[in-house]
Amino acid sequence: MNDINNISLGENNKLTAKIEALLFVHGEALKIKKIAELLDATEQEVVDGLKSLGDAMKSSDRGLDLIVSGDKAMLITKPELGEVVQKLVKSEFDSELTPAALETLSIVSYLGPITRAEIDYIRGVNSSFILRNLSIRGLVAKNQMKIENSKLQNSVSYDITFDFLRHMGVNSREDLPDYLKYKELLKGFVQGEPVQNQQ
Repeated sequence: MNDINNISLGENNKLTAKIEALLFVHGEALKIKKIAELLDATEQEVVDGLKSLGDAMKSSDRGLDLIVSGDKAMLITKPELGEVVQKLVKSEFDSELTPAALETLSIVSYLGPITRAEIDYIRGVNSSFILRNLSIRGLVAKNQMKIENSKLQNSVSYDITFDFLRHMGVNSREDLPDYLKYKELLKGFVQGEPVQNQQ
């Protein structure tokens, strides 16, 4: 009997860990129904997992907290750590754009509007902080809109701003260097197509 209980507990812990990973990578509020679909679990199992995750975050010295509102859940930084987070944001804002920021900005420039999940897929890392930095600088903007051909319909998307175009000295994104060439390369990567060498 103890063995069965241990197996059940282990499965619950794995589900909680998977929920935490999804919320961290997604970066925005995620519907409980969507989490259940992605994890092949019931909505009640996800609700129970969220409760376990919330309890774990409140009972330990962790930098993140969990918000569950209605049918959505989201990870946030703890309010009491706002000062240290602001220091990082200010430091990033006062400095030149990093290579990672330039990489992210290039992806948004050539593929926008684009979801954060798609940006993360191309870069292979979480891009939420960089996108926030670029948004503060007025170079990209976040919108709620339907994205054609996206797997995440009606999700939050990012696109370049008029300020970005002004800084680049162009009238539209189509005037960016080798726009069509790099747009097709990036689109192919997102869709899982082999990248072909182009001269």
